[in-house]
Amino acid sequence: MYVMTIDQRGSTTDVDRVPGLLAELGALSTAGRFERSVGDEVQGVVERPDEVVEIALHGLRSGRWYVGIGMGEVDLPLPVSPREGSGPAFVAARLAVDRAKSAAAHVPLSVVSGGLRRGDAAPSAEGSAGAMACANAEAVLRLIGRLVQDRTAAQWKVVDVLRSVQHGHSGTHGTQKVAARKLGITEQSVSRALLRSGWQEEWAARPAAEMLLSLAHGLITGDDGAGARDPAPGQGSPDPEARDSLTEGDK
Repeated sequence: MYVMTIDQRGSTTDVDRVPGLLAELGALSTAGRFERSVGDEVQGVVERPDEVVEIALHGLRSGRWYVGIGMGEVDLPLPVSPREGSGPAFVAARLAVDRAKSAAAHVPLSVVSGGLRRGDAAPSAEGSAGAMACANAEAVLRLIGRLVQDRTAAQWKVVDVLRSVQHGHSGTHGTQKVAARKLGITEQSVSRALLRSGWQEEWAARPAAEMLLSLAHGLITGDDGAGARDPAPGQGSPDPEARDSLTEGDK
C-alpha cells in the first residue's frame, strides 16, 4: 500500500481547492480512496505504483499542492475512512508532505520509507535499503515533475488532447493528425509542442518511477508483489508514430 498526503500550497491566501482535487483524484485511481484529512489537506491509500505516479504528477501540474508519498505497512483491515487509518505508511506520508514543503522552491514532492513497525519512519535516505530506494524514486519523480511543472498552458492543451486521442488506441497510427484536427492546428505545430513540452521524456521515465516505487515497497514490506503491472491502453509511452515524428515539425 502507498499512502499519499497532499496539502494545498498557500491555502491561507487562496480559495479552498480540496473539493475540486478530490473530484479529480476519483478519476485517477481505480481503488484508492481520498478524502479531506485536516484543513486544506487530502489523504488516501493507493494500491498501484502507476496510479501513485499519475496522482503525484497531477498534483504537481498546477503548482498548488505539496505531495507526500509514504510507504510501509498499514494496519489491516483498512477503515472506511482514510483519516482513521494507521500504521508506519501513514506516519511516513505525514513526514513526506512536511519534507515536500521544505522543497517548495524546487519540486514539492517527497517519498519516505515507513518501515515495518508503527512509527518506524526512516528519517533520511541514509541507512536502510528501503529508505535509499525511496530516495531514488523521489529523485526520478522530481525530475519528471520538473517537466510537468514547466509545461506551458499551450503545451498542456496539446498533451491533453493527444492523451485523449490515444486512450484506448495505443499503438495505432495517426494520433497526431487527429489531435491536430481537434485543435485546429497543423501536425507540425502539434509535433513542436510535444517536443518542447518534454512529453516523450516524461512517458519514457514514468515506468522507471513506477519500478522504483515498487522496488522500495518490496524492500520495506518484504512483499515483492508491490502492485506493478503493465500500463493500460493509452496510459503507456507514446505510440511509435508520436515518438518517431516529434522532430519532424522542426525540419
